Amino acid sequence: MTALLSLSIRAALAAGDDIMAIYDDPSADFGIERKADNSPLTRADKAAHARIMSFLEPTGIPVLSEEGAHLPYSIRRTWKRLWIVDPLDGTKEFIKRNGEFTVNIALVEDGVPVMGVIYKPRPTRVERGEAGALYYASKEAGAWRADIYNDEDIEHIMRTAQPLPSPHEKGRGWVCVASRSHLSPETEAFINELRKEHPDLELISSGSSLKICLVAEDKADIYPRHAPTMEWDTAAGDAIARAAGCQVVDAQTKQPLTYNKEDLHNPWFIVKR
Repeated sequence: MTALLSLSIRAALAAGDDIMAIYDDPSADFGIERKADNSPLTRADKAAHARIMSFLEPTGIPVLSEEGAHLPYSIRRTWKRLWIVDPLDGTKEFIKRNGEFTVNIALVEDGVPVMGVIYKPRPTRVERGEAGALYYASKEAGAWRADIYNDEDIEHIMRTAQPLPSPHEKGRGWVCVASRSHLSPETEAFINELRKEHPDLELISSGSSLKICLVAEDKADIYPRHAPTMEWDTAAGDAIARAAGCQVVDAQTKQPLTYNKEDLHNPWFIVKR
């Protein structure tokens, strides 16, 4: 498991570099296309998918990637263990150039996410002086966050990483995080109900799986999602959240989310401490 976690981190970092090579090139054409569901697809999605597959395919563990072939459930149901990958989570944020996009890699066993890596890539333009944010977790290792400034090796990353959740910020009020691009009326209604119980509620918006990470870090208390998502949107964040002592549950049944289902859509869900 330690070797697979290290491999996942290296895959995410490499994919992040490929994404940022396109993102930070002022002359780059994103090559935006529209998929069958009208969601956008860019050159960066494709490049990150190819890079991640070069790392994961040699493991012999099947891969379910947003940008890969989705095999019939009659085949997938036999997979007791699989990778679930979103090579570029937050493509809309990537196109908007707001920086709120991630690489997501999860390992799932018997429908349960047991390992997760989420990487918010660092800019390739060094003059910005910004760090990337790497979140990773497994049942054995717990949940961690590391800031990525340069081409650090895995040993350095794990040596300097900090455990999650982070120390609770003294005096902060109740914080709810919501989607920047997919705030549905149902989610707004849920938030309005929260305000009745928490009049001091602070609402913050974020893109991609960074919303789950904010709860895992204890920088937010809850993330409600009453809008469509797919398994690759949540699997890595779910693994990190669980390892950090959080719950990721079906908004209706209150049961944990499960993965590699016949229908790859998630139910509406809530992430909470």
